[in-house]
Amino acid sequence: MLFVYSVLLSGMALLEVRNVFKREGETVAVNGISFVQEPFQKIGIAGETGSGKSTLLKMVAGFVQPDAGELFFNGQKILGPFDQLIPGHPGIGYLSQHFELRNNYWVNDFLDMANKLPEEEEQRIFAVCEIDHLLRRRTHQLSGGEKQRIALARLLITSPKLLILDEPFSNLDAMHKATMKRVVEEAGKQFGTSFILVSHEPADLLAWADTVFIMQAGKILQQGTAAEVYEQPVSEYAAGLLGEYSAVDATLFNKSNEQSKLLLRPQQLQLTTKESNAVEAVVAAVHYRGAYSLLELAVKEERLYLLQTDRSVQKGDTVYVRLAD
Repeated sequence: MLFVYSVLLSGMALLEVRNVFKREGETVAVNGISFVQEPFQKIGIAGETGSGKSTLLKMVAGFVQPDAGELFFNGQKILGPFDQLIPGHPGIGYLSQHFELRNNYWVNDFLDMANKLPEEEEQRIFAVCEIDHLLRRRTHQLSGGEKQRIALARLLITSPKLLILDEPFSNLDAMHKATMKRVVEEAGKQFGTSFILVSHEPADLLAWADTVFIMQAGKILQQGTAAEVYEQPVSEYAAGLLGEYSAVDATLFNKSNEQSKLLLRPQQLQLTTKESNAVEAVVAAVHYRGAYSLLELAVKEERLYLLQTDRSVQKGDTVYVRLAD
């Protein structure tokens, strides 16, 4: 079977990043980042444009030379492009959002150029990537989503232990995005692949990642499980990257808090009846989301957001809100 890891026997971390720095022009793109990734772990990274995500990924993949610090893969130092003739690491696959396939190639020929696996294993990868029906097509005849799955298959047939995916779902329509998500999930299950994935979409990370990093200004601002970083953001920046939130004065709900503001997710608030601990609000907007609506509520100068399935609540209604149990 593919990807039998001796690292499991040794207990060694798959990836270790030690205090790496990288300057790009006058900007410190990566500023002293350290972390460890265990075998089979799925790490998701969120951050604004320019926060250093792609630079970090390229250093891990061996395509960018760190100015300081070291990176280790299965206990061996990852060499940068200054240290070897051909950049990259044979055990690490890197799929950029700006990937390109060679034009006018038959898909099966394009894949065969990288393949060293037995036919049975090759066919298994093609099935997981859902590209069996594309093998007799030419690369310029493919949609963006089809090209991306072929690029992923080409990485998988090199037997990487770690796959780095930089915005793999960007520029895909809903149908191809759902297919690509399914393929990534199945690749992890079938081949025991570890992943690092960057995405701007909260749903891409929260339902998938074992650990989520929030990056800001070249540093890891927060890390934890998806639930931890979503429900307990350390700042408004961290909260905003992962979806709607309410930043309200802590005294609004009679909470004594070390911080002046509470950062609350929509599901952390609920409608109630008029009672002593309820806050009166006016419905400023109702945002339809299919199975539920996102209510935007005005409380003096504050804005609160909560989820509601009751379609009877309308813009302009007076309602009462409390913290969810």
